[in-house]
Amino acid sequence: MKFRYFLTAAAIIAAVPAAQAQDANVEGRVVKLEKEMKAVQRKVFPDGAGKFFEPEIQPDGTKPATSGTPSASAVTDLIARVDALETQLASLTGQVETQGAGMKAIDERLKALESQVKAGNTVAATNVAQADPGVTVTPAKTTAASKPAPAPVKPTAPAKPTAARTAAVAAVERPSTGDGFEDGYSYGYRLWEAKFYPEAQVQLQDTVNKYPKHKRASFARNLLGRAWLDDGKPATAVKIFYDNYKNDPKGERAPESLYFLGDALTDLGKAPEACEAYGQLASAYPSEAGGRLAARLAEGRKKAKCK
Repeated sequence: MKFRYFLTAAAIIAAVPAAQAQDANVEGRVVKLEKEMKAVQRKVFPDGAGKFFEPEIQPDGTKPATSGTPSASAVTDLIARVDALETQLASLTGQVETQGAGMKAIDERLKALESQVKAGNTVAATNVAQADPGVTVTPAKTTAASKPAPAPVKPTAPAKPTAARTAAVAAVERPSTGDGFEDGYSYGYRLWEAKFYPEAQVQLQDTVNKYPKHKRASFARNLLGRAWLDDGKPATAVKIFYDNYKNDPKGERAPESLYFLGDALTDLGKAPEACEAYGQLASAYPSEAGGRLAARLAEGRKKAKCK
């Protein structure tokens, strides 16, 4: 009898390390999944600001545990967390893949448009050239493994500004606060607001060139695109807006650049591409698309006759 008790006790003692190992293994999976989910969240919600959410720890079909009531066992709780995390991770990963596919589609459409402009042998290319005669596109040597280098945008001031225009431009106050970026951006904004678009293009391009990494550079690049768009040069505006979104998706004006990208594409007679840009805006920035840009987005889709 004593020998039987001895065997039972030994079995229990031997099972303790195994249970502890199982707990450690499951806990390790939980930690790994939580890190992966946070990484995916940063891609799905590039602008952050409270859009991260904590994982549900209850398995599907069950109610959350009431306050003060512990789980049946630590292992059961951990397994429930793993199941919930894996489900959410799969959902978030799907959103990332959808967003990436949208960017790729827009990229391919714009490359095709750029090829048409360079070739100059299609009706669409002729229309673009007529709509934007000031744009000169220089063919660049490319390989399958490299991307074409962006052609520099060269703003063009009026050929022979009148004395009245010169005086009017000089009357626009140039800020002088000691902050190089803000002074340059504010002056460019004032020129744009006064409808001196070529002068605004020169000023904003200079500001972007001097402060490419400034925390508000997204504002300057977006306004630069608008200065070209409002000046009747949508082909140049398309490139600026798309680069601002693609190269700085977390920038504060990246959503606006996607909207104006669609607007510029519509002006070029590229309604399908414009609808893709609007769709990408709604997918990548749902809060902005349903908030401050909602009215503009609805108007843009109507103008492009998006389905």
